[in-house]
Amino acid sequence: MVRAYDGRPVAEDVLTQVLDAGRRAPSAGNSQGLDLVVLVGPEETGRYWDVALPAGPAREGFRWQGLLGAPVLVVPVVAPGAYAARYAEPDKADSGLGTVDAWPVPYWFVDGGMAVDAMLLTAGEAGLGAVFFGLFDRERAVLDALGVPGDRRGLGVVALGHAAPDEPGRSAGRRRRSAEDVVHRGGW
Repeated sequence: MVRAYDGRPVAEDVLTQVLDAGRRAPSAGNSQGLDLVVLVGPEETGRYWDVALPAGPAREGFRWQGLLGAPVLVVPVVAPGAYAARYAEPDKADSGLGTVDAWPVPYWFVDGGMAVDAMLLTAGEAGLGAVFFGLFDRERAVLDALGVPGDRRGLGVVALGHAAPDEPGRSAGRRRRSAEDVVHRGGW
C-alpha cells in the first residue's frame, strides 16, 4: 500500500486498464451493481479532499501528507438495490434474495471488494503505487459532493499514482499469521 505519490500523472491507457479490471470483477448473478467515480488531477481530487479532510488543523496534522498528492482517486460505489432487483428476476427468484434485507451476506460489498482488489493488483502490475482507504464517517458527505445517488454506498477510495518515498504504516510490522494458523484443509 503506497501512501505517497510523486505527482506525475497516470497515463490514460494505464488508468483505463485499472478501471477495466474493477469493472470486470466478479458480480453475484452478474448484478453489476458497481460504479467507479474517477477523479483525476488536483482540481478533481481536491474536491474530494475538501470534503473528506477539510483544510485546517486536521489536514495539516494528517500523517500521510503524500497521499494528498495522489493524481487519481477512484471511489468504488455499490448499489444494493441492483442485487435485489437482479435476484427478483425469474431465473433467480427462487433464491429468496429479491430484497436488500434478505441477503445474509451483502454481496455488493463482497463484489466491490473484489473489484478493488482487481484494481490494486492491476495498478501494481502496471508499475503504479496504490492504496485503498475508507470513507468512514464522511461517506455520505463525499458521495453527495460527487453527485452519487442516495441509494448507493461508497466502499472507500483507491488512490493511484507513481510512488514517492514512503514510510510504512504502523500496522506493517505486525506478524502475519502462518499458513498453518490460517489454512484448514479438509475441515477446521
